[in-house]
Amino acid sequence: MIEVTQKLVIPEDEISWSAIRAAGPGGQHVNKVSSAVQLRFDIEQSAVLSAEQKVVLRNYRDQRITRDGVIVIRSQESRSQPRNREIALARLADLLRTALTPQRPRHKTRPTAASVKRRMEDKKQKARVKASRRPPSESS
Repeated sequence: MIEVTQKLVIPEDEISWSAIRAAGPGGQHVNKVSSAVQLRFDIEQSAVLSAEQKVVLRNYRDQRITRDGVIVIRSQESRSQPRNREIALARLADLLRTALTPQRPRHKTRPTAASVKRRMEDKKQKARVKASRRPPSESS
């Protein structure tokens, strides 16, 4: 069981695993051992997610979610396959937690009078600096 939130717990049987060879440096060890893991979680086939949660996850913009609605997470940080499984599960929990947390609406704010005044002063100062760089006019 993977606890995402207190209310959402994903059973292990909804997650499929595959062991793959890790890329990158590591000498002979990396060439003979499949220590990296790939986690797959099908959003549509999940029994613990509600219909609203499935819609939110399908519409969530993340490169780890495929068009078919499958979350694919790959982990190869550790040389140990069990440790990579733990890392992948933590990433899945983080992804689900952030995607399913409702975003608070943004309230429009107005700039303070002091910030407007500072901005105008900065603009005037910059205009004076640029004016001083111009060649003198020939109106004599």
